[in-house]
Amino acid sequence: MSKRQIFDQVSDMETQIGELYEQLGDLKGKLSRLLEEKHRLEMENHQLRSRLEQAEDDFNEHEVVKETHNIPGEGYDNLARLYEEGFHICNVHFGTPRRDEDCLFCLQFLNKAK
Repeated sequence: MSKRQIFDQVSDMETQIGELYEQLGDLKGKLSRLLEEKHRLEMENHQLRSRLEQAEDDFNEHEVVKETHNIPGEGYDNLARLYEEGFHICNVHFGTPRRDEDCLFCLQFLNKAK
């Protein structure tokens, strides 16, 4: 092998190494951008999950409050029983006996509580 052939081979290898180095730099840049995007997406995902959990909690609290307002409880039943037994349950005459007539205040309270 002549000195010229050896020189040409070394020159070709140097060119190939330069091209490989350039490709390696491009891959490194792409990897860096991908890692940055991955981190950004993870942060966005975390924030969206937090907002979703908060929205679900708010919705569930609203539903519980809504359900408890719609269901008459034991207190309502007791007041209705007292009214049927002939006593006022309105704030105007509470606890006093009714005189065989209906009280509009009591009836309004019973209808409002339903």
